[in-house]
Amino acid sequence: MKMAVSDAVVIIPARMAATRLPGKPLADIGGRPMIAHVYARAAAAGVGPVVIATDSKEIAAAVERAGGRAVITRADHPSGSDRIFEALRALDPERRVQTIVNVQGDLPTLEPADLRAALAPLADPAVDAATLAAEIRKPEERTNPNVVKVVGSEIAPRRLRALYFTRATAPYGEGPLYHHIGLYAYRRSALERFVALPPSPLEKREKLEQLRLLEAGMRIDVTLVDSVPLGVDTPEDLETARRLLADGEG
Repeated sequence: MKMAVSDAVVIIPARMAATRLPGKPLADIGGRPMIAHVYARAAAAGVGPVVIATDSKEIAAAVERAGGRAVITRADHPSGSDRIFEALRALDPERRVQTIVNVQGDLPTLEPADLRAALAPLADPAVDAATLAAEIRKPEERTNPNVVKVVGSEIAPRRLRALYFTRATAPYGEGPLYHHIGLYAYRRSALERFVALPPSPLEKREKLEQLRLLEAGMRIDVTLVDSVPLGVDTPEDLETARRLLADGEG
């Protein structure tokens, strides 16, 4: 299955084998599977075609019932980035697509405008990849290792150049901390280089794959947005997502 010509594509990796919430892409939220909500949010951003990359025929079928497109990929990928790269090569063997947006499949409250904002740093040819962050407002999140922080230098209003990503409380001292949002816009050349590299030492230590790019000398810029979309990792998160979307808050 090839894709129509487009400069950008949004690819959403989704698999059934989540440890804390098995089968979560198909979890019901308001009568639709979660992956259908994420697909709709990504499509509403209007940046290009949206495709689900999955190793599950069940997920692919659910996406297609919701009017979306899916590509079946291998089951043994070490990361979502590897999965989206396989899907990209199947969709675009002629290498026409030059911008790839990787959206996690467990963000059913993602704001379409935030997805669009993630692409803005790529207007600078020196930037290899771009991502999102929001200022941490809750004190307990400053020390929570599950809240990944980005440490960066401000290079323009609401934009940082990423220096490091960490689960620790950083940087030290007075001032804001920023909660990294796991959505990436890659230049095709950067994604190709990323998946060809072995996992890096800091990536393995922090369990954060984006550190592989920084350790390889690639540049990641960060657009600051106002809120963090809910990531659904647990049954409690799923209940929160159901409430938010039922109330129209997501």
